[in-house]
Amino acid sequence: MAASGRKAVYLDYAATTPVDPRVAQKMSACLLVEGNFGNPASRSHVYGWEAEEAVETARAQVARVLNADPREIVWTSGATESDNLAIKGVADGAEQRHIVTSSIEHKAVLDTCEYLEGKGFEVTYLRPGSDGIIQPGQVGAAIRDDTLIVSIMHANNEIGVINDVAAIAAICHEAGVLMHTDAAQTFGKVPLDVQDIPVDMISMSAHKIYGPKGIGALYVRREPPVKLAPLIHGGGHERGMRSGTLATHQIVGMGEAAEVMVRELNRERERILALRQRLWSHLKQIPGSTINGHETCRLPGLLNVGFSGVDGETLLIALDDIAVSSGSACTSASVEPSYVLSELGLDEALAHASLRFTVGRFTSADEVDYAAQRVAEVVGRLRHSS
Repeated sequence: MAASGRKAVYLDYAATTPVDPRVAQKMSACLLVEGNFGNPASRSHVYGWEAEEAVETARAQVARVLNADPREIVWTSGATESDNLAIKGVADGAEQRHIVTSSIEHKAVLDTCEYLEGKGFEVTYLRPGSDGIIQPGQVGAAIRDDTLIVSIMHANNEIGVINDVAAIAAICHEAGVLMHTDAAQTFGKVPLDVQDIPVDMISMSAHKIYGPKGIGALYVRREPPVKLAPLIHGGGHERGMRSGTLATHQIVGMGEAAEVMVRELNRERERILALRQRLWSHLKQIPGSTINGHETCRLPGLLNVGFSGVDGETLLIALDDIAVSSGSACTSASVEPSYVLSELGLDEALAHASLRFTVGRFTSADEVDYAAQRVAEVVGRLRHSS
């Protein structure tokens, strides 16, 4: 809550999204004794059958976003677990000991790769250009005879820049190397058809698409099959890839959220893109403001903007009625400048003075205008006082 008593304008949809009321309604029907609360693995009575049916319906809904076979969807607790399962799962027992990724991946990928380096794997970290894009040619040049897997995110969670995963996957496929992409920021927002794009594994998360926290999925291609060792043992659920009692209400929530995204994709994308462009049209009029990353090849709703001549921490604190971030929510405790912006070549001062703005389903044009006005006022005041 802002100091004035007005609730802060929420422009941090890349960190998390509120649950859509339609999703919450579906979830609530799976919680109480009158509802569909059963254990999906209990196949000896009607409560288990109904829960299993709900889980499989949701699996099909998530698969539909990717044009995938529902049997290729494995439930997880979120994209972080999916990233870990994808990379560690194929590394377990593999003869190849080389991994290719980028230096600006989500920490769920970078920390997993660092862990495997401690197990004797060699990791090549590709550095993006100043626009934040990993070029397919970089990936091709990095692949070796002993390369096991390439993991390049679909869109960066801090700057919103979209990589050409179709071209990267084609290079990997030609070389006989597995390809994984973290699509937490793009799932349901940017089309990704696995029938046309030979990606082997895709990480997804419900709370980025107006679903609940604590549930996600990993797409695992069936043909050709991916050999994936589980991280969690105990019961052999999810075809042996991820044991544990399935949370019916969360899974149903992710399924419904995915269904809404498919149904409203084009209309919502146009509206959110228009809001992003409206926001940037305001912010770019602030002297010394620059957009970080490629200006057009990016997520519809995300902007990362640097404001020269101001202290980033002071700026963020002063914007107490605007909910924005200075980087990934997963690294918000760090006082260091964003490692993503540093890899783009920004100096430390500008990296510190950059903010991520993300508009979403419940953002209004009035909120965008108000936020831009407040940023302009605060930046002007801070520059004057310094």
